[in-house]
Amino acid sequence: MDTKVKPNRPSPLSDKVTSKAKRPSNDKRVKVKKEGSSSISPAKRKPMIKSDSDSDEEFLPPPKRPAPSVKTEPIVKSEPLSSPVKSFNSISDHDVKPNIKPTTPMKPKTPVRKNSATKAGKKRKKPDKEEEEEEEEYDDKESDDEEFKPTRAKKSTTPKTKKTKKAENGTKKETPSRASGTKVKKETTTKDTKVKKETGATASPVKGGRGKKKEEEREVWKWWEEEPHPEGVKWLTLEHRGPYFAPPYECLPPSVKFYYDGKPMPLSEKAEEAATFFAKMLNHDYTKKDVFCKNFFADWRKEMTVEEASKITEFDKCDFKEMHAYFVEKSEARKQMTKEEKKVIKEQNDKITEEYGWAIIDGHKEKIGNFKTEPPSLFRGRGDHPKQGRIKKRVQPEHVVINIGEDAKVPEPPEGHKWSSVQHDNKVTWLASWSENVQGQIKYVMLNPTSRLKGEKDWAKYEVARRLKDHVDKIREMYTQDCTSKEMKIRQRAVAVYFIDKLALRAGNEKDSDEVADTVGCCSLRVEHIKLHEELDGKKDIVEFDFLGKDSIRYYNRVPVDHQVFKNLKLFVKGKDGGDDLFDRLNTTILNKHLSELMPGLSAKVFRTYNASITLQEQLCELTQSSDSVAEKFLSYNRANRAVAILCNHQRAVPKAFDQQMTNLQGKIEAKEEAILETKKEIKQLKKELKGTTDSKLEKKLDMKKKQLARLEEQHKKLEVQATDKEENKEIALGTSKLNYLDPRISVAWCKKNDVPLEKIYNRSQREKFAWAIDMADETFVF
Repeated sequence: MDTKVKPNRPSPLSDKVTSKAKRPSNDKRVKVKKEGSSSISPAKRKPMIKSDSDSDEEFLPPPKRPAPSVKTEPIVKSEPLSSPVKSFNSISDHDVKPNIKPTTPMKPKTPVRKNSATKAGKKRKKPDKEEEEEEEEYDDKESDDEEFKPTRAKKSTTPKTKKTKKAENGTKKETPSRASGTKVKKETTTKDTKVKKETGATASPVKGGRGKKKEEEREVWKWWEEEPHPEGVKWLTLEHRGPYFAPPYECLPPSVKFYYDGKPMPLSEKAEEAATFFAKMLNHDYTKKDVFCKNFFADWRKEMTVEEASKITEFDKCDFKEMHAYFVEKSEARKQMTKEEKKVIKEQNDKITEEYGWAIIDGHKEKIGNFKTEPPSLFRGRGDHPKQGRIKKRVQPEHVVINIGEDAKVPEPPEGHKWSSVQHDNKVTWLASWSENVQGQIKYVMLNPTSRLKGEKDWAKYEVARRLKDHVDKIREMYTQDCTSKEMKIRQRAVAVYFIDKLALRAGNEKDSDEVADTVGCCSLRVEHIKLHEELDGKKDIVEFDFLGKDSIRYYNRVPVDHQVFKNLKLFVKGKDGGDDLFDRLNTTILNKHLSELMPGLSAKVFRTYNASITLQEQLCELTQSSDSVAEKFLSYNRANRAVAILCNHQRAVPKAFDQQMTNLQGKIEAKEEAILETKKEIKQLKKELKGTTDSKLEKKLDMKKKQLARLEEQHKKLEVQATDKEENKEIALGTSKLNYLDPRISVAWCKKNDVPLEKIYNRSQREKFAWAIDMADETFVF
């Protein structure tokens, strides 16, 4: 029988019980009474910021500022790409049959703190090197960027107010959540407390009726209202079951054959498994690329026996069509499964998730983001990655390092295997790690984006970017002066900072291997990556950029620059060949050290985050009209988001189904237009019939037709807005900037101010990820 995590445990961060704060009548925070403990209502806290330049430097609290108001120099907006570049979308991995193990749910422990609670004002820790969560990849390699964690202010100890008997007896009561328009249903019972959240700034009511699922009740951990951990500590107690491994390979039936040079050829198990990786992708665009096929064939031959490798020598003679047809047939069979069959598979997957998909951290049950190891397959990469097509090998327990609490039970590896090692390091956030074979990157099992550890990191990231607002004018003045310095290295550094600020370029890192994709950033730009035009299209001092950025996505832009910057670039390229470095006296280490001296915690990514967030805020103010409908306001939001995506070069390939979707949408628009014309004719006819009469039935019918016309016109308007939005965003990826570079409090405040349901902007999982922002921000928030 599954053991549920009790939601009513006291804070794991203190052995002291503080009395519940008495809230003023206008305080909108919701506190759920916990049995045996009292809840605490802390004052608002400010994050402590720690410098990148020195790992032992103390945190410095940000200076107190008056009510925020946005006043920044206008950002140089990038010109629209003259020839948008298409990139390949990443494709989900192949379905894998679940390997079911008996489920033994974990019982959460209440962590014991030896020390008293951390007092307000105590310096927050500087976390160790953590993985950079860009592009929604939560198992990325850990980054060298240092993170900054917010601190919490001292909590109030005002006595709590008495509750009415009605509330104590377990009746429901509704209270508005703090600084938001959400309604939180609060149900107090004698056993435990559950909070049902209808997340959203102005959340629309959950409609009842058949087929509608109610939003499930879940316990809400408001970690942002608790005291921080001691400096350097990520967690106090940690339990989990380790990663869930991909099931073993199942051989193809004897009737499904691989053909070489027109003849069937049996394959050994390892060679056959590798062949299925390619067969599953046979109709994909990747398998039409020479590099992909060449890399696959080279790796495949390593999996063959000596006899097989001696016979299979030419890739063009290989025939995977019968194998491909088998997998297509299996895929179609899955689509035709009955509800009962699908239910059985869902129950099996739910059992796996219940066992492996949760961790107990500091006494709270939290989701794990990627608890399944990736099944063996072919590496795809993004853009024109030189290693695409190589075989990603199966992850075995012998490759995995487990990180778990010292007092927790170490998870059992699969039978016949053992872990690489087990450690108890509470200064890192990952639960398990291993090194993948294609790029040699370390992969991590991390907590879900909705967890405390992820939320604190996001919050700290945006607070550092907000601090830049107070320094950016001085920094811009400084690099403008440095552009005329007598020292070449200072001039190069100034131009690099100018590019990072105005164009949101990444810093760029040196590559350790020739096999790595030739991607560059600001510091690693070469002369061949830019062209200088003294005049182009009626504009002066134009720089034309053309290079591969992160994930091999092409960056192409023509942008006017300051005249002094243009003069410096002409000086930098003088006497150099195309393959020479543009900034030959600058590297990322020098640049990052300089940035951290300008402001503690400043980096190229902080500039990107600041410019992205401030651009969104300015665009929303400019585009949003209070008289617009919700659909028109949502279009304005997406246009503001698109301006940020263009600034950050977040592109995507046009979806394959785009043309069909637009055709269907246009068909709906035309149908609405016909319905509107027909309704107008009916109204006109009814008005004629009503002339000189007072027929109440006709008047009632006319009134109904007028209401019907109004509804049809509103629906027609929504469809047109939807079509415009879809067309404008077909080659722009809005999600990356929205989830990684835009302070969510800007979106929350905009929704509350303009009466736009938050679910229009964030889906359910995203609202859970940004729960801290939804609870904190009100309509007056300014970045």
